[in-house]
Amino acid sequence: MVESNQPGLWPNLYAPLRGLGTRLSEWLSPASDASSDDAAYRITMELPGVSEDAIDLTVDQGMLTVSGEKSESREDKGDTWYFSERQFGSFRRSFRLPGDADADKAEAHVKDGVLEVTVPRKKPDSGESRKIEVKKK
Repeated sequence: MVESNQPGLWPNLYAPLRGLGTRLSEWLSPASDASSDDAAYRITMELPGVSEDAIDLTVDQGMLTVSGEKSESREDKGDTWYFSERQFGSFRRSFRLPGDADADKAEAHVKDGVLEVTVPRKKPDSGESRKIEVKKK
């Protein structure tokens, strides 16, 4: 058995690759912002070049998921030149909704390549007590 005097050679070679998957997914995911006020939660997401029809929004067990596919191509021609560019790719982002979010009343709008999702807050319980009638069986 041969021993090396260089401690941790393999971990040092592996270090630049650590977290590559996370960095890659962040790079491919659309930029988004989340905010809230007393009335609603808002999520805005940059989706340039993605048509309305290519965006899919779902809510399942308190998780709002935005997914879709970008398909864009451009072609220019001149007398002595030709340029062609194509971009394709799918995306998916999920957001955990707080307990007071009313997902049944969520709305989404797209304008100038920016998607805005608004999820209203449920009205808090009034805190007033009420009498419950006791009935005879």
